[in-house]
Amino acid sequence: MKQSSKFKSVLILFIILFLPGSVYLLLYTGEHHFKKLPYIGPKEAVQHADGTYDTNYHKIPYFEFTNQDGEKVTSNDLDGKVYVADFFFVTCPTICPKMTTNMKYVQDQFSDRKDLRFISITVNPEHDTVEVLKEYAERVHANTETWDFLTGPKEAIYDVALNGFFVSAQKDEVAPGGFLHSQYLILIDKKGHIRGIFDGTIHKVVKEELGDAIDILFKEEVVPMKGEKKNQIEQRK
Repeated sequence: MKQSSKFKSVLILFIILFLPGSVYLLLYTGEHHFKKLPYIGPKEAVQHADGTYDTNYHKIPYFEFTNQDGEKVTSNDLDGKVYVADFFFVTCPTICPKMTTNMKYVQDQFSDRKDLRFISITVNPEHDTVEVLKEYAERVHANTETWDFLTGPKEAIYDVALNGFFVSAQKDEVAPGGFLHSQYLILIDKKGHIRGIFDGTIHKVVKEELGDAIDILFKEEVVPMKGEKKNQIEQRK
């Protein structure tokens, strides 16, 4: 009995003294499976007075739209939040239902993360009014505490889609439903950088690739890159 008690005491002492250091070495110097997500879009090297360089990555430009509750939502409201964005329209007969279903899946899977947001921006604002968006949000059982359905001036929507999120959004009489827009779910980090683009019509892609990317993005905050690797961030254009 005494030997067992002594063993437990030694084990507890080992955990107190050595485990924190081991974890530190693993996270900061050892090998782990966490990886940096790419920064998507153009980048610019900026030289400081001391000769050192920083890289400025593309950021989502300022936007200001109205959500399903008639409230103003701006890009500033999303600062400090990770969010997933897509472009859709309520009467879309093809890809939008799949995209919305998959977005809802992600929202449900990460319901415990209050710093994760979702925005769906209509490409048909003339039809998709505040009232229409509210009814749609209720119909798809979206949690509007963290998911906003946005409408606004058509020109502003199309401009931020193309120049901000790098996706298509336009009226097209030939396209199903009369509008052309992308099928992608776009992952944005807390500083407004695009960190991933995923096919929102394929559940496997959304479940595995987008889900993993969201996990990685949050882990980036607590697990720094090690050594010279911290500057070796993939850039996709």
